Amino acid sequence: MENNTPNVGQEQELSELLQIRRDKLAALQAQGNDPFRIVKFDQQYYSTEITERYDELCDTAVSIAGRMMSKRIMGKASFAHLLDCKGDIQIYVRRDDIGEENYTAFKTMDIGDIIGVTGIVFKTKTGEISIHAQSVTLLSKSLRPLPEKFHGLKDPELRYRQRFVDLIVNPEVRTTFVKRSAIVSAIRKRLGLYRGGDARAQYHGFRRFGSPVHHPPQHARHRHVHEDSDRASPKNVHSRRT
Repeated sequence: MENNTPNVGQEQELSELLQIRRDKLAALQAQGNDPFRIVKFDQQYYSTEITERYDELCDTAVSIAGRMMSKRIMGKASFAHLLDCKGDIQIYVRRDDIGEENYTAFKTMDIGDIIGVTGIVFKTKTGEISIHAQSVTLLSKSLRPLPEKFHGLKDPELRYRQRFVDLIVNPEVRTTFVKRSAIVSAIRKRLGLYRGGDARAQYHGFRRFGSPVHHPPQHARHRHVHEDSDRASPKNVHSRRT
């Protein structure tokens, strides 16, 4: 028989991490630095634009925003990696450049936080294209920890139920979704199913319709589903409308 008993130690550890992050947010709000009140940041470039145009942007001031996926603190200087919708890039943060107060604030930021960085494009001694930060702004506080880096999100049930986490931590899944979205958009545009505000788009008489899709119970959503019997399989499945 399968053991479905939850791991009490893991749940307790997760609860403690959640509380720590909420305490950090409460402290920021008490200091008047609520990140959720920041509704605008002047992002000039995406990560891939900087790496692809390094010869042009070297020693140039740029601004970028993304989710912090790693952080290495080494005394008065630190490295971190930011992930945006195009890719990822390394940032170099030094206390003497952004100030002691801001550097202390940066060290308290967590993996998963969304930050905005303004700095100078350069290459490290190892040849990695990076941004030498002149300012770091916390744009959104992540209140839940991301899956452990090396093991990632492997559980199929969790991947389906927490698709947003799957897209964050698994690059190949993001690539698949981007390609799928582009393919569906191209088909709709060609068949006239989606005009997209283009007055020149022609309507070809096609219609879109929904049909039931069967999922195993562990992959079905909690809402808008009903149990059904699949004639091709003795197992019960959940049905949802597309």
